[in-house]
Amino acid sequence: MADEIVLLDFWISPFGMRVKIALAEKGIEYEYKDQDLMNKSPLLLQSNPVHKKIPVLIHNGKPICESLIALEYIDEVWNDITPLLPSDPYLRFQARFWADFVDKKFVDCATKVWTTKGDEHEAAKKGFLESIKLLVGELGDKPFFGGETLGFVDVSLVPFYSWLSVCEKFGNFSVEEESPDFIAWAKRCLQKESVSRSLPDQDKVYDFVVQLRKLKGLE
Repeated sequence: MADEIVLLDFWISPFGMRVKIALAEKGIEYEYKDQDLMNKSPLLLQSNPVHKKIPVLIHNGKPICESLIALEYIDEVWNDITPLLPSDPYLRFQARFWADFVDKKFVDCATKVWTTKGDEHEAAKKGFLESIKLLVGELGDKPFFGGETLGFVDVSLVPFYSWLSVCEKFGNFSVEEESPDFIAWAKRCLQKESVSRSLPDQDKVYDFVVQLRKLKGLE
């Protein structure tokens, strides 16, 4: 009997994009169910009763919440196809560390760039660009964080490329000018069909955020 795989998501979520990329990398077919986050479905509330958030991966009726956890789950269940985490325990720990850094530092600063003003806004810009430099330092001369192939950190980070224009326009800076190596890495990732088909257009994301800012009274 074939696996039944469902992804509860919202099209603009970079966290959901992570799961899409991982599934695509491993050639796993799934049913996609876009969620109305203003009117959450009974399936979403039932599948993630703690946080009530997307994405949720449902595998044969069993929900897996939180995107990084879902990535690890996908990698463990389908471990014979395009592994995302390295087999070496230390390298695996390092990959988890940097994926955690993406969520706790990079994403936090990126969000504050377009949701805050004044001193907090300036601190967010500085933190965002500093986090990019740290990530580029970790990347080093490798084509991908995973080495020669797309890996766990790449899949965790590259979805936020779709949000770069949001940060740049509200932060009044150019990531390519500040860190051309970061953009070069992102473009290498986008050469992979699993990535390019999973990421929405930057302009479309920006237009959505402009409307979202108006709704939140941030304009």
